[in-house]
Amino acid sequence: MSLNSPLDISRLLLATFSTRMFRYYEDRIPDDASLLIVSNHRSFMDAMILMSALSSPIRFACHHYMGQVPILREIVTGQLGCFPLDINQNRQQSFFAQSQMLLQSKQMVGVFPEGAEPMVQSTPASVVGEFQRGFAHLALRSGVPDLAILPIAIASLEEVNTTAFPLKMLSLFDPSEPLFNQYGWHPLVIYQRVAVLIGRPYWITNAHQHQYHGKQAKKVVSELTEHCHSEIANLLQQGCY
Repeated sequence: MSLNSPLDISRLLLATFSTRMFRYYEDRIPDDASLLIVSNHRSFMDAMILMSALSSPIRFACHHYMGQVPILREIVTGQLGCFPLDINQNRQQSFFAQSQMLLQSKQMVGVFPEGAEPMVQSTPASVVGEFQRGFAHLALRSGVPDLAILPIAIASLEEVNTTAFPLKMLSLFDPSEPLFNQYGWHPLVIYQRVAVLIGRPYWITNAHQHQYHGKQAKKVVSELTEHCHSEIANLLQQGCY
């Protein structure tokens, strides 16, 4: 593997920050499957943590502004292999198209369903916010065989909290995001010790896809979303205490 691969870069950056990582329940990681990784999200280090924990590159969907900010854009897209979401009106369609293509080629796709809010507003390490349901729709409509959603909790055991830059600066790159239209500074969480707890995979079956295209569509989306949210919330409680 190239020294410039996203996995190697992730490991190098974690070593640079002297971050100690502990991994639990690694036997739950499916073999020879297309994997959609779902996780909580408080730190810019989360993508690097997950790649290092799974020993594999992961193609993360990230906020639109990350593809607009100079230097950050080169790191996120060029070195870590993330794909920024489009502007609001094209966001969902672009996310589905790119993610489906990656999953079909057996590349891992990563999603942070809490969105940008826990990144720009300080939240306790043991709390996971409400999940957006886009990842559930993706999994159920993708038609990718042998697809599993793998929920993973990132539990901070010891961290440094500082700030990066004014939030309003980000509105220059994405004026459509209301979270950036406020005063204050973007928080910056740097993990010193972190636990990665892998949850039970949720396999997408023909029955799920049949329900999704029928009258039970709303129910199956809710069940999938709730499974991942509750799995991560429970693992977070284990990891943080």
